[in-house]
Amino acid sequence: MVRPTTRLRLRVSPGASGSEVVGRHGDAWKLRVAARAESGKANDAVVALLASTFEIPRSSIEIVRGLGSRDKIVALHDLTADEAERRLDAVVGAPA
Repeated sequence: MVRPTTRLRLRVSPGASGSEVVGRHGDAWKLRVAARAESGKANDAVVALLASTFEIPRSSIEIVRGLGSRDKIVALHDLTADEAERRLDAVVGAPA
């Protein structure tokens, strides 16, 4: 059986007051993470936020492009594109 893999475009703002999925940013999803962009800390925070949001293990998330950039592409293993979009929409639409 083939495992589904979904790629998401992200726009990440490091050094925020908290970590959250903000919403759409063009064809990408905008995320804020509290960690600063130094020594891979922001990338680790992105993976942690996505793991929590999608309720999947961190090992199922891979940053495939943009390790040193605000614009990233991540691969989500064992998650379909429809399920990823549904969960992101639910988080953005959830009351604070």
